[in-house]
Amino acid sequence: MSAAIVTTDGAEPVLPGDLMTGRQRARLVLVLGAFIAIGPLTVDMYLPALPAVTAALATTPTAVQLTLTGTLLGLAVGQLFVGPLSDAAGRRLPLLAGLVLHVAASMLCVFAPTIAVLDVLRVLQGVGVAAATVVATAVVRDLFSGSAFARIFSRLMLVTGAAPILAPTLGSAVLRWTDWRGVFVTLAALGVLLIAVALFGLPETLAPHRRHRGGAAATVRVYGRLFRDRAFVALVLVVGLFAAAQFAYVAGSSFVLQQQYGLDAQEFGLVFAASVAGLIGAIQFNVLLLRRYTPLQILRAALIVGTTAGFILLFFAVTGLGGLATLLVSLFLVLAAIGLAFPNAPALAMTRHGEAAGTAAALLGAVQFGGGALGAPMVGVLGGGSVAMALVVTGGMTAATAVMLLVVPRVGLAEAEAGV
Repeated sequence: MSAAIVTTDGAEPVLPGDLMTGRQRARLVLVLGAFIAIGPLTVDMYLPALPAVTAALATTPTAVQLTLTGTLLGLAVGQLFVGPLSDAAGRRLPLLAGLVLHVAASMLCVFAPTIAVLDVLRVLQGVGVAAATVVATAVVRDLFSGSAFARIFSRLMLVTGAAPILAPTLGSAVLRWTDWRGVFVTLAALGVLLIAVALFGLPETLAPHRRHRGGAAATVRVYGRLFRDRAFVALVLVVGLFAAAQFAYVAGSSFVLQQQYGLDAQEFGLVFAASVAGLIGAIQFNVLLLRRYTPLQILRAALIVGTTAGFILLFFAVTGLGGLATLLVSLFLVLAAIGLAFPNAPALAMTRHGEAAGTAAALLGAVQFGGGALGAPMVGVLGGGSVAMALVVTGGMTAATAVMLLVVPRVGLAEAEAGV
């Protein structure tokens, strides 16, 4: 399955994905979904154990939340290196190396004696899964473009969207049989399974003649070209800002729901699953919307709705009106809006740079998880309660909408949607 562009007699060039059967596309979604899912699993399986880690390592909730930040930081920084490497060496080698690092770091987490050591190991975990995240996105761009990319990415998110929902529930199940260190044993086992999938289930999609050579100098030139594309930079920034809102919820939900509202680990897993269900439903609804609307139109509307829902969330958090029920309904609406935005922003950005898909995916992913790394600890810094979580969620959505409405029109709506 080479990703080289092919042509048919006199027709416009098409990508290999356009020639795939429905069954081949479904298999691709499952394989790539597994690779992207390891990122959310690495972050979210750990959530029900946060209070237990706080007690076991004699530390503070804010310090424990930094282990989430460390993972997100590893995901962000790791992609900046893996992306150019995958453009130069192909997709499979960086993927396998990253998965091996993830397995090793996960096993070392089992024996972490202090919160500082755990922080460092979580960064290494993030670097490892960064390879899986950026390679999976680059493979989709190798094979598809434009609205086809958005549709496949939406299908891909059906698989990966289940990961944030299942991860805390899976983590809660693990905690029934072992302590928090058992979560990392489980993550290591999943990493070993994905190595097997990479070896036997994913062919190389970047043909040798399409690979970039030239080492560090060539990498700098490619990044420079990306940063000079104002529409690309604006869309990437939008992704980072709504990711900050999403991960503020991920980081704060355990303490808000378990400590402020008194849920146990199992109840938290179920409530977390229910609150994120809107995200998955919205991602799939996006496939239907793409039949009538462009990705840019959907993205803009989703951000406006998400920001409005964020202010409703902040109102209920401050007033306490309606208790947990109104808080969860508001979060459901915010996450649903993020679900509509998430496939379309990468589609708009990635379509512009198919010639450097790995590097473009790396920058996109780095900003996404970098935004998450900034948003997650802000909840703890502001106090760790529902008001703090709502403030960061609303702030991220508001900033994303401002960039979308004020910056993207200035670089040209038609430009931003070129090729879609």
